[in-house]
Amino acid sequence: MICCSRSIWAVKTKVTLANLVLLLPLGGLILSREGFPYKRQSPAITDGDLFKKLNIEKSDKEIQAPDFTLKDLDGNQVSLRDFRGKVVFLNFWATWCPPCRLEMPSMERLHAELNDQGLVILAVNYREGPKEIQAFLRQHDLTFTALVDEKAEVFELYKGWSLPTTYLISKHGEIVGKVVGYRDWHSDQAKAFFRQLLENKA
Repeated sequence: MICCSRSIWAVKTKVTLANLVLLLPLGGLILSREGFPYKRQSPAITDGDLFKKLNIEKSDKEIQAPDFTLKDLDGNQVSLRDFRGKVVFLNFWATWCPPCRLEMPSMERLHAELNDQGLVILAVNYREGPKEIQAFLRQHDLTFTALVDEKAEVFELYKGWSLPTTYLISKHGEIVGKVVGYRDWHSDQAKAFFRQLLENKA
């Protein structure tokens, strides 16, 4: 970035004022672009401050999200690899967990707004049965996909230690960020974060 800026200001004095006027906006565009740890995903998050504002733990290297297969509430097998090409919101939760219950409504609103644009919410339940999970979803009018992890195998695969824990996974199947604890997932900042992931064509 710095070298680009210096190259503009090092132009010989014979360059006319008109040329400088044309060059300066281009330099501004170059200098305004922020880095991103995944080379393939450099266009994905153009506002690095969103990680800080949402308190998202960001990895400084490419990490492939571990694949898994669990049953949904209809008994169908669902694998993470089925959603390659989509942005996946992978959330670990339980019905008895107060912060999990608190963030579920915002997850539902996020799902309703961005599901058609390619965002998939997978809510992996921790050590509870299908009937208990189904009753909870119906009671709270939740329509995103819930998966049953009765033996906590996937929770352990992702090295979980607290609920709720959320992993944000890119279209390439790479972990973009991790969040431990409650967030308002339908805030303007959160929606801006997901829209940038969804708009990534790389």
